[in-house]
Amino acid sequence: MFLQDVFSPDFIKVNLEAEDKEEVFEELVDHFCQVHESNVREELLAALKEREAKMSTGIKKGIAIPHGSTNAVDTVCGVLGISRKGIDYDALDDQPVYLLFMLIGRHEDSETHLRVLKRLAELLENPEFSIELQSQKDAQTAFRVICKYENILAARD
Repeated sequence: MFLQDVFSPDFIKVNLEAEDKEEVFEELVDHFCQVHESNVREELLAALKEREAKMSTGIKKGIAIPHGSTNAVDTVCGVLGISRKGIDYDALDDQPVYLLFMLIGRHEDSETHLRVLKRLAELLENPEFSIELQSQKDAQTAFRVICKYENILAARD
């Protein structure tokens, strides 16, 4: 599974309004539920908060990967959020977060969940990826950036 399958344009939200971690979890989950036309809000929020309680997923300068597992979804899915003003996320470096890659997977499918996290980590090793992604003004152009950098990685494999 590639990131472009998880973060299709419908599942990309630019100009996040949230100011802190709790608000951004709700904003990303609400966006997912609206697009997916599902009522699994509480299950998704619980999965994110359970994982976050172990350690902050604000892992890299300006980047967070909130993720969790629940059987409320059928496969690995997610929402990419882009914030212009930064979010107080309690990140490991105590800096604001601008890119959030929310991932939710099934309890029984941790292998796929880990493959998606690995692919995302590979893309994030290239600082140009996050710089270019953060500057996008709409979901479609953000999606094109994901595809561009994933194709670069695929060509190397």
